[in-house]
Amino acid sequence: MKLLDGTEIAGYVTERQAKQVRNLRQTWKVAPKLAIIQTVDNPVIDTYVRMKRRYGEDIGIDVELHRVTSEGLMDTIDRCNQDGSVHGVIIQLPLADQSQTEAAVNAVAPEKDVDGLGENSHHVPATAEAIDWLLHGYNVELKGKKIAVVGNGRLVGAPLVKLWKQAGYDVTVFDEHSKNVEKSLRRYGVIVSAAGVPSLIGSQSVQPGAVVIDAATTAEHGKIVGDIAPEVRERNDLTITPEKGGVGPLTVVALFEHVIHAARKIAEATKQD
Repeated sequence: MKLLDGTEIAGYVTERQAKQVRNLRQTWKVAPKLAIIQTVDNPVIDTYVRMKRRYGEDIGIDVELHRVTSEGLMDTIDRCNQDGSVHGVIIQLPLADQSQTEAAVNAVAPEKDVDGLGENSHHVPATAEAIDWLLHGYNVELKGKKIAVVGNGRLVGAPLVKLWKQAGYDVTVFDEHSKNVEKSLRRYGVIVSAAGVPSLIGSQSVQPGAVVIDAATTAEHGKIVGDIAPEVRERNDLTITPEKGGVGPLTVVALFEHVIHAARKIAEATKQD
């Protein structure tokens, strides 16, 4: 078994990002800041918010959390858009009122939409980019392989499929409407699962020597779990993400990469003025 360790890849990027932030602060006099807007209390969400705040502290980026009601959501987005000290804004999904999702993510200013979820965002969706970074970091070649993406959600599946199809890769989407998924998946050399269904992908669904990315997070009995069944991880012939430290750490890194990029653009524009 070969593990795709996102924490290891993230470590290299973190060092570079910390230097970039120091340069922005010392040379450009710009203090990068990320605003997180959250409307619901949820242990999984709270875990990821803590990860982002901790990472921001590690590399010198300010992270401010706005816990708001559904009624105050759009006003908070507008204030963050107008705040010149804020370089990145993310809407922490899911929202308490999920009917607001489309309007909320598209209300974020495109240059500040560091999660890349709005229709006009200037950034690639962070989780999709993280998966791409992870595979490239371990020299996993995607060209010429049959790729299955299980789950077509806004955060992972849909943006990843779009990214890889634009790159010319052979990608097939499986969602809740797909039939005979277990048997069909065995035809694919690369499987990315982001359905949010614990143990959805069993060993019988994975061909020998396959590459398996578990990009799902679901709370089960107070524990965060993915889509890949434990039996799959017992096999020695696979290239696979670990239970912890796979896609997650690189998603945070990609998010902050976008914050740094947005802050640098502001710095460069200010210098030109």
